[in-house]
Amino acid sequence: MSNMESLVEAVKAGEEEDAVTYVKAVIEEGHEVVNIVASLTDGMREVGDAFGKMELFLPEMVMAADAMTAAMDELKPLIEASAAGMVAKGTVVIGTVEGDVHVIGKEIVVRMLRANGFEVHDLGYNVNTLDFIKKAKEVKADIIGASALMSTTMPNQRELVKMLTEMGCRDDFHVIIGGAPVTQEWVKEIGADSWGENAAKSIEILERVAKEKG
Repeated sequence: MSNMESLVEAVKAGEEEDAVTYVKAVIEEGHEVVNIVASLTDGMREVGDAFGKMELFLPEMVMAADAMTAAMDELKPLIEASAAGMVAKGTVVIGTVEGDVHVIGKEIVVRMLRANGFEVHDLGYNVNTLDFIKKAKEVKADIIGASALMSTTMPNQRELVKMLTEMGCRDDFHVIIGGAPVTQEWVKEIGADSWGENAAKSIEILERVAKEKG
């Protein structure tokens, strides 16, 4: 098993110390940071799928998330270095909607966006709808990303699109939504522009959006 495979398995198993050991080894081997993050993201998606199928339980999910965070902390300097000196591809305002405090998935997307040359303004979690819009206008954002990890907070994604429309600035921003309960059908229903099914997919979509806007 390669160090990359061992890293992913350590994260999935929630083995935080091993995850740090293997991510250091993978960095030493010279792997591209974007590829490391993509592999970790795939691993966490497997964990999320298993949790959804009740094949593992909440404590195991939390341990995997902690291991993922530890690995990402080791990668942070590389991510920042890869973004340094790049001309920003676009400006993104992103956050987890009001009433929702889940951040792991959103933080992965934030770090991958920065690694790929986007200027990112991370509003954190429990973000009021109007605060998304105020910040997007302030920084002249191209993209607003709104994450909801619970079905009970998904209506706040609808509220964001509705408020943008009512304020007459809907066309100023590409609105991408994400989160475990989000589907393509929900995107169409609320009038958003795209769905970040996972971190890698989000980057793929927003790279395309940046090219179209550029």
